[in-house]
Amino acid sequence: MHGMHTVLEAIQAGASGDDIGALPIPESYRAAFVKRDDVGMFEGVASEDKDPTKSLHVDEVATPELAPDEVYLAVMASSINFNTVWTSIFEPLPTFGFLDRLGRESEWAKRHALPYHVVGSDASGVVLRVGSAVRNWKPGDKVTVHCNYVDDQDPSAHDDSMLAANQKIWGFETNFGGLADLAVVKANQLMPKPTHLTWEEAAVNALCNSTSYRMLVSDNGARMKQGDTVLVWGATGGIGAYAIQYVLNGGGTPIGVVSSPERAEILRSMGCEAVIDRAAEGYRFWSDEHTQDETEWRRFGKKIRSLVGDDPDIVFEHPGRSTMGASVFAVKRGGTVVTCAATSGYMVEFDNRHFWMKLKRLVSSHFANYAEAWAANRLIDQGRIHPVMSQVYPLTEVGAAARSVHRNEAEGKIGVLCLAPTEGLGVDDHHKREVVGEAALRRFRR
Repeated sequence: MHGMHTVLEAIQAGASGDDIGALPIPESYRAAFVKRDDVGMFEGVASEDKDPTKSLHVDEVATPELAPDEVYLAVMASSINFNTVWTSIFEPLPTFGFLDRLGRESEWAKRHALPYHVVGSDASGVVLRVGSAVRNWKPGDKVTVHCNYVDDQDPSAHDDSMLAANQKIWGFETNFGGLADLAVVKANQLMPKPTHLTWEEAAVNALCNSTSYRMLVSDNGARMKQGDTVLVWGATGGIGAYAIQYVLNGGGTPIGVVSSPERAEILRSMGCEAVIDRAAEGYRFWSDEHTQDETEWRRFGKKIRSLVGDDPDIVFEHPGRSTMGASVFAVKRGGTVVTCAATSGYMVEFDNRHFWMKLKRLVSSHFANYAEAWAANRLIDQGRIHPVMSQVYPLTEVGAAARSVHRNEAEGKIGVLCLAPTEGLGVDDHHKREVVGEAALRRFRR
């Protein structure tokens, strides 16, 4: 761990911000990365058989210079997202193309185009050093990081920064991500760490929680209101488990779709009473590779109405090809399907007659802007929305953690310990944690 060991000792000893700011920044640090030379290693291998343990390396990398609008962050914990899986299996594209494109933007951006890509789009940790243009943060601040990477010099970034022409996802389309002992982060990615959470609990939220907030709550998404019925696919997965919480917290009625009795039981423990086990129901929305079965859509819609007495006002859609036809059919007349991903395939099909003649809406959503991420983080800090962490791995086993997500073996989110030597550290407000309750905070733990 070299120089980062001194940093960890200072953090654990409760050193002041001034003392932390005076610590030397090490010339290298431990990180998880993929190599440019490995891009072709899985040629001819089926996607599901590509193994992140073979492509994700954990070793020392050189510490980059700090830009004026950035901070060095001592990363206590991070998490696994699907984009880390995509990077590790070089699908749908190797991410080095993203880094090379970023490298052409400016002198500072050149740092990102390297023979290796440090991955990770979540982090919790402590600010070590701030660039000369940073105003709102200082060494010693305990923070979480959202992954919207955008500058303020393009007019397209100033209405909704997710529409910025040069918007990127940190740790996926940029280098120096969060699965490491040190990260380089723009000041406008930082948010206060929720005081009642451990480092690993705080690290798993930002990407998925902010995504779900924008999809459901924000004016940029479905604009969920009190009383709305919301169907959530993959309801115990990363974004789905936050979506269920937002529906409940916002006075709506969630319908959670899962694939096993065990996952159904997790939903019921969260307060989601309407649950569909799609495996038990045996839905076959596609009768063959090219043909969808409307009778299955109708059976699905009938099941929903039997549970809640009505069609859903909103469908929270992310499987893509396998479910989009059913989602568009099942949503209420005048209702909204909001989509942010396509884990089962991105070439989607639906019956446009059911769409246009019943005045339905299809809304696209991608991560969140700073205001949305901040609002979502505040709800975590208030104890209204909770982490959905099921497992924790050490950074040395990041490949196995990514493989577990790739194979859909994990509920909720997987945390990764970086500098933090053990689980359970980092709680500052024990009273608030007691009020929120361990049952809510550990509901997904295995």
